[in-house]
Amino acid sequence: MQELTHYINGAHVKGTSGRFANVYNPATGEVQAKVPLASKAELDNAVEIAAEAQVAWSKVNPQRRARVMMAFVGLLNRDMDKLAEALSREHGKTIPDAKGDIQRGLEVVEYCVGAPQMLKGEFTDSAGPGIDMYSMRQALGVTAGITPFNFPAMIPMWMFAPAIVCGNAFILKPSERDPSVPLMLAELLEEAGLPKGILQVVNGDKESVDAILYNDTIQSVGFVGSTPIAEYIYGTGCAQGKRVQCFGGAKNHMIIMPDADLDQAADALVGAGYGAAGERCMAISVAVPVGEETADRLIEKLVPRIEALKVGPYTAGDDVDYGPVVTAAAKDNILSLVQTGIDQGAELVVDGRDFNLQGYEDGFFVGAHLFDRVTPDMDIYKKEIFGPVLSTVRAASYEEAIALAMDHEYGNGTAIYTRDGDTARDFANRINIGMVGINVPIPVPLAYHTFGGWKKSAFGDLNQHGPDAFKFYTRTKTITSRWPSGIKEGGEFNFKAME
Repeated sequence: MQELTHYINGAHVKGTSGRFANVYNPATGEVQAKVPLASKAELDNAVEIAAEAQVAWSKVNPQRRARVMMAFVGLLNRDMDKLAEALSREHGKTIPDAKGDIQRGLEVVEYCVGAPQMLKGEFTDSAGPGIDMYSMRQALGVTAGITPFNFPAMIPMWMFAPAIVCGNAFILKPSERDPSVPLMLAELLEEAGLPKGILQVVNGDKESVDAILYNDTIQSVGFVGSTPIAEYIYGTGCAQGKRVQCFGGAKNHMIIMPDADLDQAADALVGAGYGAAGERCMAISVAVPVGEETADRLIEKLVPRIEALKVGPYTAGDDVDYGPVVTAAAKDNILSLVQTGIDQGAELVVDGRDFNLQGYEDGFFVGAHLFDRVTPDMDIYKKEIFGPVLSTVRAASYEEAIALAMDHEYGNGTAIYTRDGDTARDFANRINIGMVGINVPIPVPLAYHTFGGWKKSAFGDLNQHGPDAFKFYTRTKTITSRWPSGIKEGGEFNFKAME
């Protein structure tokens, strides 16, 4: 069995804690590797090395740091297939989906090539008599990120690329469920010219997380995962005086108005609800058709599309719609919530509980489920299922529909399908959710805008990537200067006798 490593100071380093976690092949249920879980001492050692390396890196001018990102982009494109296969093997998502995971991270790296522009300060001439005032953005020092299993390439790059190009060192604690791709990314960055010790990959569990939070050298922490853990990391990190941004759970609603193109809406719901087996923080998990007729027609269009979905391992080809979920525990949790939905009175229109894939009976596959007549008091509405389950909540009016999304505790993403510009404009202006799609089911912003939810989906003042990333990973220093009056007449050419 393969034993994975940490990546410290430019080398693969075996764990010394004696603790390991199993890395599964989700399609077969087999353990394919074990990953070391770092102790506090191992994490602290990685931070110490990073802090020493960061001093010189912060003095490298932004243009040269940006050139490392340029080279990294080329290497990501070169190794796209290799990275995608490794990602699919540990996560279970299809190869096209894995390439999308890498591509969306790559786009943030491309944005970071513009670091010289983003890091420019401001200058005011003659702010007062003989006084100039200017500001500069400076690196924080050692920064850290704790990333989830569902995007093992994209989210680490969303964090470490802007952090590093700003002149920081970065400690990455990836998910122990699919750790191979983060290790590969660290290798590629050093091939691109990054000095050793600037990106350290330390695998671990809660012990490593707490070691990050309580390490005085680490200046900032980023996190993506569930809301309870986001709240813990945010509260603990802030109490330790760190700059912290945490992104938590989601329950994303898509409102379907009576004037919507229902074929387009149904296609969007199937892709957004079941893609990646629903293991996306931006997945649409709640469909809100407005009016009984709209709801009936929508369900009629959804059922055959959902029943036609092809579920299988990534090795079965690019026409597979989605693969297994990441662990047996995740599968059990999804099916438990499905049963709770039935027990609480929801109508299970498409029942995937008996799904079984021949030859992969021990894999973590979950069939597609569609609920109708879900109500806001049900657990399947209130909780993030993180699986291939779509709930339909019927609304009698637009106002009732928008109130559902606004009243939910999560506020990550939302969408509306309509042909009416006034409705769309009203929705975009009123909704208390961070990312909004108008006839777009998964409104993840491009790299030069920022990504972030509202309410219990996000904690902290700044979003991920875009301009906010350069603010998060730097401190602004403002200088006020005045020089005493000196000789302005130029050189003197006459010889003066010594006095």
